[in-house]
Amino acid sequence: MTQENNLELIRASLTRWFSKQLPNAEKITVSDLKMPGAGSSNETFFLQLTSVENGVSSTKELVIRWQPKGFLVFPQDAYDMKQQFLLQQRLSTTDVPAPPVAWLEEDVSVIGAPFYIMERVDGWIPGDFPPYHQEGELYESSDEEKAKIWYGVIDTMATIHKLDWQAAGLEFLGAPINGQFMPQQLAFWDRVFALNNQPMPAILAETRQWLIDNQFTPKHISLCWGDARLGNMIYQGADVVAALDWELVCIGDPESDLAWFAHTDWASSVGRSSGSIPRLAGLPSI
Repeated sequence: MTQENNLELIRASLTRWFSKQLPNAEKITVSDLKMPGAGSSNETFFLQLTSVENGVSSTKELVIRWQPKGFLVFPQDAYDMKQQFLLQQRLSTTDVPAPPVAWLEEDVSVIGAPFYIMERVDGWIPGDFPPYHQEGELYESSDEEKAKIWYGVIDTMATIHKLDWQAAGLEFLGAPINGQFMPQQLAFWDRVFALNNQPMPAILAETRQWLIDNQFTPKHISLCWGDARLGNMIYQGADVVAALDWELVCIGDPESDLAWFAHTDWASSVGRSSGSIPRLAGLPSI
């Protein structure tokens, strides 16, 4: 079956599903599912939901996400749709700019996998393919705008790290036992690397061993985004309006978010494995 045919079946199933979620609505229609662009951690599609209730027609711009059925970026247990939904639902009452979620469905019979639906947030995202170092809205911004966009990620991380995660009801994420964050992370990334079924490059093996030999107890434990990078931010102008992709969220060392942010910027420019490119002039450094 082609992806186009499969998406049409999913659209038809969602139309029936929405009729149960909106019992007082009629004339429910679901648009074709449109892929927003790059991304492989979850299957992500845009859709429009149109309905009539009490004689009033409305159209909602939505996003649906479900676990990929083929290639997996992370181990199976990282694709927990319920956890992602609950996280974003509970963040909605905080200052953390996570997209609002609307529905969670754990019954795999609806579309073949658990899924959740969130509201679509308008704005633009710094590109990954091609990288923002080469072209796009960030590339064309003034140096002043570049700095504001860049520090928007820093400010968002600070908001995440300052959050009282226990008061926000995020205990289900599980805090490191006795502050042992590094062993927990090494175990996770060992499982990620095992998915490749390839020998570990020397630089990774050496880095892994260094981390084992130099383990430390974090000075602070906080909510960590896990995938802090420019490509996971939605902006309106130069202002942050949403932080995306929470699959790697954890309770841990907030410095890991800062390190990941710096690494992904390097890896998308001078550190690219498929040919380095100059880092975008005008961007601040860490």
